[in-house]
Amino acid sequence: MFVDEVEIKVEAGNGGDGCTAFRREKYVAMGGPYGGNGGHGSDIIFEVDEGLHTLLDLRYQKTIKGKKGENGRGKNQHGKGADPVIVKVPLGTVVTDLDTGFILADLSKKGQSELIAKGGKGGRGNTAFKTQSNTAPDYSENGEEGEHKNLKVEVKMLADVGLVGLPSVGKSTFISMVSKSKPKIAAYHFTTLTPNLGVTKSTDGRSYVIADLPGLIEGASHGEGLGDKFLKHIERTKVIAHVIDMSGSEGRDPYEDYLLINKELEEFNKKLIKKPQIIIANKMDLEGSKEKLKEFKEKVKDVDIYEISAATNKGLQKVVDALADLVDEAPNDPLYDESQIESHVLYKFKKEEPFTITKDPDGTWVISGREIEKIFKMTKFSSEEAAYRFAKKLRRMGIDQKLEELGVQEGDQVRILDFYFDYRN
Repeated sequence: MFVDEVEIKVEAGNGGDGCTAFRREKYVAMGGPYGGNGGHGSDIIFEVDEGLHTLLDLRYQKTIKGKKGENGRGKNQHGKGADPVIVKVPLGTVVTDLDTGFILADLSKKGQSELIAKGGKGGRGNTAFKTQSNTAPDYSENGEEGEHKNLKVEVKMLADVGLVGLPSVGKSTFISMVSKSKPKIAAYHFTTLTPNLGVTKSTDGRSYVIADLPGLIEGASHGEGLGDKFLKHIERTKVIAHVIDMSGSEGRDPYEDYLLINKELEEFNKKLIKKPQIIIANKMDLEGSKEKLKEFKEKVKDVDIYEISAATNKGLQKVVDALADLVDEAPNDPLYDESQIESHVLYKFKKEEPFTITKDPDGTWVISGREIEKIFKMTKFSSEEAAYRFAKKLRRMGIDQKLEELGVQEGDQVRILDFYFDYRN
């Protein structure tokens, strides 16, 4: 089964909790803090596996979860970090964050691997908090939460030439004659239900990859027929080859076919119409083809046209050689603009408000924000000293001052995530 698009959720592992412990030995007076740090949680990494061609292995996995890092222990023993979760995907896989719309990874190189969701850092043990003014801290941290992301994973095939055309124009016959690809060929529409790849060679030995896509119809770019599912596979190609039934054996006009396919390509992605193109005038062995080709050439003068008969193997090598020249000359345009790609470096240093304060209809003050929520989750409120330290952090961040400016009153309820507390000045 060919599966080229799935939606899954990934949850990187949480960091291990830090340990609160003290050194207690017979001949060591006032031994001090002795708790180790927690280990790092599992990262989720996507890696290219050239033996895979579909996403079938991911189809039934709703969620991929990483493991939590080991907790810290006494005697300053740090917890072990969890091994990363490696997700194998085919070459040409694109990973998109559904919540932000950013491209997280474009796995288009052999052996390439990309970090998709980062595991949480381990919480610090109480040894890490020892200072000159606090020589015996009685608190440690919870591990940091790993990243959770909703993803769209899709395969966009790596091919140099993409064959496009309406159903039954001879694309499958063409690729079967110029390569060792064995697509299904029959005298009815939509015999090709999955993209086919074939490797072909020019007369001078240059090889390149051709992709035969299922037949397009009007409205394919908007979901009609099979085209919307497979047009994405042509986005990576360097050259587009229009295969046109010049005999009109299906009762269609060759020029109208050409205009229709270009229209669907442009509506799907404007970059496609700018790629180098050639026209393969197929079925030239059938009656009426010569006359129709003459009319076609009068209307289309800016694209090279090659006459072939795929069924009788006439004119194919000339097309193969011409495509090899175009592939060599075509630039390697990036698939995505930089604005579409999420940079881990930029994201790490992205300026963001440390907190925001809103008020619920019931009068509860709600404090939210990535930074404050992270601090809250990593605080162990079972320790009085840790709770006091958390309150000090709120004050240093300016939250107390902001609440007062907004009109908070003594005893008002304040909420961070699901935790409620009363405001005290």
